[in-house]
Amino acid sequence: MSNIEPTQLKAWLAAVARKDANAFRSLYDATSSKLFGFALRILVKRELAEEVLQESFVSIWNNAASYQASMAAPMTWMTTIVRNKAFDLLRRVDATVEIDADTFDKDVMDALESADPTPIESLQLTQDSKALARCLAKLEGLHRQAIALAFYHDLSHSEVAEQMKLPIGTVKTWVRRGLERLRSCLSKMERA
Repeated sequence: MSNIEPTQLKAWLAAVARKDANAFRSLYDATSSKLFGFALRILVKRELAEEVLQESFVSIWNNAASYQASMAAPMTWMTTIVRNKAFDLLRRVDATVEIDADTFDKDVMDALESADPTPIESLQLTQDSKALARCLAKLEGLHRQAIALAFYHDLSHSEVAEQMKLPIGTVKTWVRRGLERLRSCLSKMERA
């Protein structure tokens, strides 16, 4: 994907807007592996990432005419579609999403610290988001997982306790202490 020029992606998107199947195939071949990797990073499970990738390309096919080059780069536009579909799936599916916190955090941190343009950079993470990711990475694994389930997956404390197979009191304590540590970490970064 790194050798595909944005101008080529724009040309393919314009052709897809005219329902050009060959352009769609070229667009898919050039971008699907990178978009799949991004979906997999969010969803962890391969079959969920495959489902999101398929839904995303259906959406790209149906909405290519609405793409506006002045608003976003082609890859940014497509990555945003994948991201939104992935989060929609997480909300829709009542499946247990296993979070391998060590791997997930390492991938997120590598992406944030990499000099290469990544989908995350394409989505223009703010300095606050980067600071939050760094502070989250400093939390203990299970505390981080409890906070991630509560805030990123919008689960109640009792749902988090059920997923983590822990007493609700433990989860509430971990979330409260984790949030206190995040607040402290973020305020230190602001002062620095």
